[in-house]
Amino acid sequence: MKIILLGYMGSGKSTLGKALAQRKNLQFIDLDTYIEEKENTSIKEIFDTKGEIYFRKKESFYLNELLLFEKDFVLALGGGTPCFGNNMNLVSKSTKNTFYLKYIPKSLTERLLLEKKSRPLISDLKDEDLEDFIRKHLFERNTFYTKANYIITMDNLSLEESLEKIEVLLNY
Repeated sequence: MKIILLGYMGSGKSTLGKALAQRKNLQFIDLDTYIEEKENTSIKEIFDTKGEIYFRKKESFYLNELLLFEKDFVLALGGGTPCFGNNMNLVSKSTKNTFYLKYIPKSLTERLLLEKKSRPLISDLKDEDLEDFIRKHLFERNTFYTKANYIITMDNLSLEESLEKIEVLLNY
């Protein structure tokens, strides 16, 4: 079984993915970490030296590589992964277990303010501009995110409650 988590940056895909993989006794793969290992550098460094277009091409390449694996896993996509190239179609063809971890912009802003420096897309934004930036991005990305088989509204859910929601949906 392949389980794929998607959503905006800071939505907890990696945290939830690790916990879900442990619970399901599956391998956990974070796409960004996978890319960093394959490229032998950080995502930030790729953005800084080679640009977003290069990164998005590599992201699609490595996503396709992972989706072709025979083994089962839990995969946390990058926030922009579903929105570029043919990525969401590839994901949808590979599994029916896709979950959009949805937050309202205010919640995402609160979460991302704590880790802004480590996020290439937002590291240069003023704190007061972050929520508007997130709103705009969510509006643009909504079409892709909502192609997931399941949408889980994450606001005010604990990790345990999120895991339970996903497990219920997986058992249908």
